[in-house]
Amino acid sequence: MDYEKVLPGIIKKNDNKILLIVLDGVGGLPHPETGKTELETANIPFLDGLAAESSCGTAIPVLNGITPGSGPGHIALFGYDPVEIQIGRGVLECLGIDAPIEKDDIAIRGNFATIDDKRIVQDRRAGRIATEENRKIVSLISENIKEISGVRIDIRTVKEHRCAIILKGSGLSPAVSENDPQKEGVPLKPIIPLDKSSRKTARILAEFEDRVIELLKNADSKAKGILLRGISRLPHIPGFAEKYKLDAVCIASYPMYRGVSKVVGMDIARTGETVEEEIKTLQEVYTKYDFFFLHIKKTDSYGEDGNFSAKVRFLEEIDSKLRAIKNLKFESIAVTGDHSTPS
Repeated sequence: MDYEKVLPGIIKKNDNKILLIVLDGVGGLPHPETGKTELETANIPFLDGLAAESSCGTAIPVLNGITPGSGPGHIALFGYDPVEIQIGRGVLECLGIDAPIEKDDIAIRGNFATIDDKRIVQDRRAGRIATEENRKIVSLISENIKEISGVRIDIRTVKEHRCAIILKGSGLSPAVSENDPQKEGVPLKPIIPLDKSSRKTARILAEFEDRVIELLKNADSKAKGILLRGISRLPHIPGFAEKYKLDAVCIASYPMYRGVSKVVGMDIARTGETVEEEIKTLQEVYTKYDFFFLHIKKTDSYGEDGNFSAKVRFLEEIDSKLRAIKNLKFESIAVTGDHSTPS
């Protein structure tokens, strides 16, 4: 069935409220000693109770056998086809920090990384440097690399080890390869054009990387280079309100998820870093919207760090804080993950 053709005839504007809670990377694998996953290990009575009175099942965000990233995972959760609508992480990162990006710009997501003098990647996240240290490095790069071959370079801090880069100029194309090898102990991958139109972009990014490495060589930081990822351009997507007749708001502490929400036209609520602050924001905006996207990040971060016990403790913290939503009336509550990040 083609749901896109059916939906317009059955969707009616009403006063019901929907809450979508995404525990980023929540899925895991059994611990070798206990045989239990993080969710099975955690003491989470509120979520267990919610599950007991709910319809539960397995969702396939993209296709069977395809491991989704956060972008496609969220696009699918928002009811869009992530195969048909592909949004680069660079675009999402830039939108998430309110960086001005126009339709012909190239947006790139960067990870500050630790690399050695042979360009072997030692740490893909540079020890998760503090955001303040990130700002100092970005300032250093901005002062020294303003443009390459007539193309303006705009680099901005995102959070911790992440940055966003925007290329502004003519003759640019996102069809270039990433230099992130996706693992440690191996060299940076070469940046190569994927078609004739992208030769200029590949050359500019390769020179940018060379200059950044030279700049950071003697810097007092674990950041010694940038992994360039999610090289992309702003797409056109039908808005969430147009598609579903819902007034939607995003509550997310991490910029990338605000970015993916902006792409589909959600409003962004200012919130804090903790689960408690995010739930307080939910309570504050409750009367203004009918669809609420609440994103919780650290389940994913602890999975990336391989910290099983920290992920379990954080799930228990989430559970204790989520009890506050019982005082709000939602016709539908969905709790899920965008993908799995086993610890």
